[in-house]
Amino acid sequence: MTEIKEIDDTVREEIPERIPETCKKKRRTVPVLKPRDGLMIAFFVPVLVMICIFAQRGIFPFGERCFLRTDMYHQYAPFFSEFQYKLRTGGSLLYSWDVGMGVNFAALYAYYLASPLNWLILLCPKKLIIEFMTIMIVIKIGLSGLSFAWYLKQHSKNCILGVGFFGIFYALSGYMAAYSWNIMWLDCILLFPLIVYGLERLVREQKGMLYCVTLGLSILSNYYISIMTCLFLVLYFIALLILEEPGPVRKYVESCARFGIYSLLSGGLAAGVLLPEICALQSTASGNFDFPKAWTSYFPIFDMIARHIGNVETEIGLDHWPNIYCGVAVFLFFLLYLACKKISVKEKAVYCGLLLLFFASFSMNVLNFIWHGFHYPNSLPCRQSFIYIFLMLFICFRAYAHLDETPKKYVAIAFWGSICFVLLAEKLVTQEHFHFIVYYVAIIFLAAYAGLIYIYKGGRRALAGFLALALVSMEAAINTTVTSVTTTSRESYTADNEEVRILKDSLEPASDFYRVEKKTRKTKNDGAWMNFPSVSLFSSTANADLSKVFKKLGCESSTNAYSITGSTPLVDSIFSVKYALYSDAVSNTELMMYLRESGGTYLYENLYTLPLGFVLPSDIEENWQYEMDNPAEVQNDLCLVTGADEVLVDTGGTVNKNTFTFTPDMTGEYYVFVLNKKVKNVKADLPSGSKSFGNVDRGYLLELGTLSPGYEVKLTADEAGEQLNAIAYRFSEDAMIQVYDRLNRMPMHLTSWKDTKLSGTVTADRAGTLFTSIPFDKGWTVKVDGQKVETRKAFGAFLAIDVGSGDHVIDFSYFPEGLKPGVLITGGSIVILIFLWFLRREMERRRDRARMLRIRRMQRESEEERADEDEFEEIPEIDEEPEESSDEMEVPDSEIPDMPEPEKHIDHKKQTTEEQT
Repeated sequence: MTEIKEIDDTVREEIPERIPETCKKKRRTVPVLKPRDGLMIAFFVPVLVMICIFAQRGIFPFGERCFLRTDMYHQYAPFFSEFQYKLRTGGSLLYSWDVGMGVNFAALYAYYLASPLNWLILLCPKKLIIEFMTIMIVIKIGLSGLSFAWYLKQHSKNCILGVGFFGIFYALSGYMAAYSWNIMWLDCILLFPLIVYGLERLVREQKGMLYCVTLGLSILSNYYISIMTCLFLVLYFIALLILEEPGPVRKYVESCARFGIYSLLSGGLAAGVLLPEICALQSTASGNFDFPKAWTSYFPIFDMIARHIGNVETEIGLDHWPNIYCGVAVFLFFLLYLACKKISVKEKAVYCGLLLLFFASFSMNVLNFIWHGFHYPNSLPCRQSFIYIFLMLFICFRAYAHLDETPKKYVAIAFWGSICFVLLAEKLVTQEHFHFIVYYVAIIFLAAYAGLIYIYKGGRRALAGFLALALVSMEAAINTTVTSVTTTSRESYTADNEEVRILKDSLEPASDFYRVEKKTRKTKNDGAWMNFPSVSLFSSTANADLSKVFKKLGCESSTNAYSITGSTPLVDSIFSVKYALYSDAVSNTELMMYLRESGGTYLYENLYTLPLGFVLPSDIEENWQYEMDNPAEVQNDLCLVTGADEVLVDTGGTVNKNTFTFTPDMTGEYYVFVLNKKVKNVKADLPSGSKSFGNVDRGYLLELGTLSPGYEVKLTADEAGEQLNAIAYRFSEDAMIQVYDRLNRMPMHLTSWKDTKLSGTVTADRAGTLFTSIPFDKGWTVKVDGQKVETRKAFGAFLAIDVGSGDHVIDFSYFPEGLKPGVLITGGSIVILIFLWFLRREMERRRDRARMLRIRRMQRESEEERADEDEFEEIPEIDEEPEESSDEMEVPDSEIPDMPEPEKHIDHKKQTTEEQT
């Protein structure tokens, strides 16, 4: 025995069958991985994988790159910057002038920034906002793996190491590879396993606190992904009822009532954030929806299943493909799940039915429309696929947990079945996302997993666990490296930050309202990024009516964005754009003057800028034809209505197939409007060089800059088959001054302006409409001379009121629509939830007290029985003397007849029984 103890651990694993069972119990080994390490593995392995990839990509501080992808580049970074700026300067979280002419910041916060973890940005230096977001992404990826592993741990009889393997695949799935940059969704992904476990406790144990709190936190963090979570919870609740043991109708009614109450309370917990967002979204392009009238299918189920193969390019465009990779081992374990006799047929039917429903949802337009909140997603398809991944990994874990009872022949059948599917996919799948090498890599990993299962079933479990961790980490890391973490230049994104900050600070404080625009922008949200009042916006909360007005005036706009691109000096003036930032020096004009510069950034002032509000004739909306398709005609018509000359003068031009040429007649600012909406990209040959324009089909004016007479300008459409029908215009500075003077006859002079409050005075020589360039919002309250007046929408998008003649004091105040009832609902929900918690606690306490009393009574009765039995054993067998009675005659003992011994014994037992009773 002493020799056996001295054998090396490696050798000891080689001969487990040779050691007698008694010896096996006595020997002690120290495994490298312990079962309780599964949770740590699920968190730290994804975190380490992401850090290694960042280092390999040269992401700061490992290099000069940064992880700013798509919306993270254009929206999240600017909005995080604005959020931090408000927290540090004490600005209002209800409204912001730094985003798109002025926006409901409470709604923007609810849509993009509501994660409680985002408040930590207060501790982050301004220059490290990008790194703060990156670190949050890595931490949330790790927490996603941890939460899923914890969920699986609650479903396993023992704390097994395998929960960590499945947690890694949940955290580094294809969904995360495609959307990990979408930081505002990640809270919902990491909370989802906790929500599902809370629902299971609600159904099986009648405990709803975990379910309510986690679902409420998910809704608060991101309502959009939570819509998909809630839809699934309804389906899963039904599935849980089916899986439960049959019971009386009352049981199901109580479960449904409990589910409904706690679900409503979870929504109530987030109502303070949710209701302002819902009200704001009514004015966006998402406020309307058109339910599809016909059913169509995007692709076959076989092709979707093939996307479980690793290293397949993720889809974030408009092709609808789901990102469902979660390890190639799912092919193997799913077949083992179907073959496992320890798992009931009813459970298999329920979970497979849910998977089929998701396949249909990915492929069919109507179900896809419903899952995405009754809208078709604008790129980023199948956003609910993380739920499918959760289900698939849980199913595979169920098979993994029964490996001990699974015959080796089942493993062999599942392995060869998986290989056959991969080979068929290579033959049948024709998507460009699948490089030929991915099939061979999948086969190699499948073979490795099958080999590990055989090692495990051979008794060498420590070795199998160690190799499984290495293999799982390797596969997940390879897939994430190949399909995720694209980067951009950090230096270019932050290059002029300090210069812009210096120039911006030179404008503050200012007595009158102003807006600033950058002519060479990084994003449409540069105002939020550098914290100055701006015009442009790219956000899902963009005002749809304002986008239409921008388009009518010749500025670039879309369903969720609008910008100053294409604006003329007249439009700048109407929008109170007083200052402009240029990356190159430009000459002074009658309309614009150089102020100062910092580094390579130049600040100019627009000399003819209209104030935030000014009084117009009451009939101007009837007379101005602003619904015309040509923006040049719309601007010219405004000039004519005011009695000024046209600001955009037609200079003619020649169309030759896909080219348009014209020659400037005099020095000035020139613009071109393309009439053919099929043309998307145009290249202009200018004296200063070529200039390209994209998204021309959006109908904005192409700014050619200052041109001198005599040089022929040529524009060419990239679409060779399309005719470049266009009109060239020269902007008239004289006409601009005329229209400015007429619009500025009755200006509003601001005496103070803050985030949510404006005060000013106006003198009207006649009754009219006080027009403001504030986007219309029901949250605005306006008082004229202390009296509240009714606000209305001017020109389809702007805040306006009617004023009489004379001198007036105007006060504006803002409070988001829906915030007050939302806060009240949240407060009430918290009170109800606390009451339910105390009520349940008191009921449990009473039940526990009653149970303890029953136990004590039973113990007391048992002790009494034992005491009586002990007393019976100590009583001597003698005849009892009868009690003397005064009215009876005494009988001598000698006259009492002797009782037979057996009868005495029986009589004594009867007496004892009576005493016990």
